[in-house]
Amino acid sequence: MYIRILCLVNDNEKENWRILTNKEIYAKANKPTIIETISLNRLCWFGHIKRMEENGIPKNVLYMNLEATRLRGRPRNRWQDEEREDGRLVGGKGWTERVYNREEWNKLLKTARNHCILHMPME
Repeated sequence: MYIRILCLVNDNEKENWRILTNKEIYAKANKPTIIETISLNRLCWFGHIKRMEENGIPKNVLYMNLEATRLRGRPRNRWQDEEREDGRLVGGKGWTERVYNREEWNKLLKTARNHCILHMPME
C-alpha cells in the first residue's frame, strides 16, 4: 500500500523520476517493516508461553527436541535461535527474566516497537 502511495519521487539532481527504496518508504511512512513486526509478535508469543504453566502443551512443544538428521550445508535457523537473537536486541542482557513481569515485558516490547530497535546493526 505504501509503495503505491509513496513510490515515485522527483529527483532534482538527475531531473527525472525515480522509485524509492523500501528503506526510504518505511522511513517516510514511519512504520515498522514486516520483519520487525514478525519479530515483535514472536517475542510477544514467547512471553506468553514462558509465563504459562510448566506442563502446558505449547511449552512442551516449544522446548521439544526432535531427533532428526539435518540437511547438508548451512543449518536453517530454528525458532529458538531467532527468538534468542530478537530478545537480545530488544532487552539486552537478562531479557529472559523480564518475561515473568508482564507489565515490564509489555513496556519493553512497546519501546522496541516505537523505536524500531529490531534488525538494527549491533555495536
